[in-house]
Amino acid sequence: VQLQASGGGLAQPGGSLRLSCAASGSTDAIAWFRQAPGKERRGVSCISTTDGATGYADSVKGRFTISRDNAKNMVYLEMKSLKPEDTAVYYCAADVTGWGCPGMSPRIFTSWGQGTLVTVSS
Repeated sequence: VQLQASGGGLAQPGGSLRLSCAASGSTDAIAWFRQAPGKERRGVSCISTTDGATGYADSVKGRFTISRDNAKNMVYLEMKSLKPEDTAVYYCAADVTGWGCPGMSPRIFTSWGQGTLVTVSS
């Protein structure tokens, strides 16, 4: 599975961004992870590509929305009410085991995109 993430950039606090992940190949779930400088990579949100079930980290619930377009093999992460602490490199990753969502353990995700930088600053 190959993944291509895009859509990062600079946003002001309270602003919005939408990330896109293009996937090639069959997957069971796609997740977004993020890694801030000096911190470990953590799961943000995930979506099952079979039944559409979703999962969110507590820190983004109510602000981020994950969605999929199976016909286009695309997964999107709509991010609203952005905070400076959302600043990180965001990665999309694919799970082919069926165990990746909603737990979002990085070890289960075997394919990773290249990352896209999101900066939230005034």
